[in-house]
Amino acid sequence: MHAIQFGFNLICIVIQAIICFIGVYQSLLSFAGFRAKKEGPPRPPQKSFAVVVAAHNEEKVIAPLLDNLKNLDYPKELYDLFVICDNCTDRTADIVREHGLTPMERRDLTNKGKGHAIEWLLGKLWTGERQYDAVVVFDADNLVSLNYLAEMNEKLLQGKRVVQGYVETKNPYDSWVSISYAITYWYINRMWQLARYNLGMANTLAGTGMCFESALLKEMGWNAHSLTEDVEFTARCVERGIAPTWANNAIVYDEKPITMMSSYRQRLRWMRGHFDCARRFTWPLLKSAIRHRSFAKFDAVLYLFQPFRFLFLASISVMLYLQVATPLFEQLGIRQLAPDWVWWGIHIAIFLQTPLVLFIEKKPWKAYLGIPVYPIFQLTWLPLTFIAFFTSRNKSWNHTVHTRAMRIEDVTVPKS
Repeated sequence: MHAIQFGFNLICIVIQAIICFIGVYQSLLSFAGFRAKKEGPPRPPQKSFAVVVAAHNEEKVIAPLLDNLKNLDYPKELYDLFVICDNCTDRTADIVREHGLTPMERRDLTNKGKGHAIEWLLGKLWTGERQYDAVVVFDADNLVSLNYLAEMNEKLLQGKRVVQGYVETKNPYDSWVSISYAITYWYINRMWQLARYNLGMANTLAGTGMCFESALLKEMGWNAHSLTEDVEFTARCVERGIAPTWANNAIVYDEKPITMMSSYRQRLRWMRGHFDCARRFTWPLLKSAIRHRSFAKFDAVLYLFQPFRFLFLASISVMLYLQVATPLFEQLGIRQLAPDWVWWGIHIAIFLQTPLVLFIEKKPWKAYLGIPVYPIFQLTWLPLTFIAFFTSRNKSWNHTVHTRAMRIEDVTVPKS
């Protein structure tokens, strides 16, 4: 009986230690995101870019993006547009032609998905007449700040090899779901991405608004075919000692789902892909982090552990309730690892950062209306995470339908 009690206590202590460590770790790192580094003016354009747009049945939204990309504040002779029409059955390819471009039409019903489509196009780029210094990738529903390539040019001139732009929400006020997405991304941009950039740590790719040095892509190969090719490529970069960096002033506006059902399908795909990548890369990265005493690799391990972050957020609240509001720990004979003030501190630091981020990012008053529904949205991650964990080997690709055909003039607002 004593052995059973000891084993039970040991498990509870380990769980408390993990929850406490990750909560304190992220809370402390997030303070580095309070201020943005002052960046000097970008240097004159030098680098050439292949601008790649991945599209699957995007006839409703692709035209504004093509108009946007053709008018970036960058010399037109230094970039070309390539639109992958991946297994399209609508007018996407026709719209691309109407914009004076040649659609890169791909028909492959076996190797579906964005990762396969990008690899297919890169193979064509490497054998083409013109070679480019870098490749940038957007989704067809995006819009892009006019300075995007100028900012990427500067990062490449600084010697950076992989760069992620600031992912903004194109339609934050369409529904309670889209405003919840927006708040999530505002938090990630500030307290995760910018914080790590300020500390000189590796940033994480976000699936769109990504810039890759061509030489690195040729050296590594794309080889990112999971449901979350961005997570996979991030892990492979960090594993090789290459730290993706952050471009806070290069903004990509991304359309978010407005219904819970479409959000459910999208996030289930994300979580399945993330679990798949975590299973493949966590242990090798952790061993490499220990062997090379690499803090960047250790932090990347925690990022791969991110699917559990949503469980930890709920766990912190439960832990706070158990240790403060009830005598359950005492009744069950569970040893309390951390004092009450630690759990209170973690809880306050995490949940009060939401309105703080909106204030720092200078969001309009209506953004604050999303705060009451935001915790509800966060709770919906819990069943999704459990389902994804047990179905992570399901690699079927579910396309997110996009309908908001906005123009860059409609979304461009000053950003702090």
